Amino acid sequence: MKRAVINAVLCILLVLSSGIFVGCQGTEPLAKVVPHITEWGIYKLDIATQEVSLVYSFPADSVPSGLRLNSNGDKFVFAQKMNDAGDENTEIFSIGIDGQNPTRLTNNNYWDIYPAWSTDGARIAFLSWRDKDLDVYMMNADGNNEVELFDSGFHDADIDWVGKNIVFTSQSAIWLLNIDSGQPIQVTDYLDKGKWGKANLPAGDYDPRLSPDGRKILFNRLENIDIPNGGYNIFTANIDGTSVTRLTTTGYSQGFANWSHSGEKLIYVVAAIDGEGKYDIYIINSDGTDNHNITPNYFPAGFLCHYPNFSVDDSAIYFMGQWWADN
Repeated sequence: MKRAVINAVLCILLVLSSGIFVGCQGTEPLAKVVPHITEWGIYKLDIATQEVSLVYSFPADSVPSGLRLNSNGDKFVFAQKMNDAGDENTEIFSIGIDGQNPTRLTNNNYWDIYPAWSTDGARIAFLSWRDKDLDVYMMNADGNNEVELFDSGFHDADIDWVGKNIVFTSQSAIWLLNIDSGQPIQVTDYLDKGKWGKANLPAGDYDPRLSPDGRKILFNRLENIDIPNGGYNIFTANIDGTSVTRLTTTGYSQGFANWSHSGEKLIYVVAAIDGEGKYDIYIINSDGTDNHNITPNYFPAGFLCHYPNFSVDDSAIYFMGQWWADN
């Protein structure tokens, strides 16, 4: 009896000191839980163990979006709406992967969103609504030297950056912009692009991501416009628009896909299936095989996953978690 008590005490001390939920001799394994402070946080999910940890908890009155990890794997950039205010108070921030040193990079009265790192981590491209529409801007990683990079004359969106190429969405199609030439090239041209239905966007191609080697573009195609959240599938294409390849046929409300650093896997969020909210994380091979949900079963139904990114060694997933309901 005495030894059992000692073992139990040692187990409790181990859990308290390490933060790891383990089973101890003579005790039942402790249930895994998702840490929770405010509505929004940056989380890390270990793919093999399915352990989740809270990296950073956002201020209670803010709404973040667009989490991106740099190529060195040591810093995030994201947008954050401040103080429950309007879109014009949405600014760009960076923070270390340890949740330390949050740094405000933009400070203005414009809507600054959707940041993306340059490959070397020295600069950040982002979208800003400073005139009649959203345009592509660029700044140093410390927030200095903001310049307009491109204005298509329409709303530009969904940017990504690898090497000297930036991809973005405009007029429901994917475009590629070489930052040296400044000349955009339309990459995709979906037959039904621009056609409206019940969805909040027209049919077309969105959310492009360049592969780590810069040779392919991953994107989402809104094909079913007859449902409110839209029915999307995931595709890839060469950067010149050739070899468009369908990877999924599910037609879920899904998107914000990202490449693994090896280029062998993709990760994305399924927001809804047949109108039922999910916000689960899925992994699929880059050739379209082995598509499956990796969201741990212990995640509460009201805990929503957004903007997943692979860690630099592809062993973990960083994502924004939202507590939609108090669980």
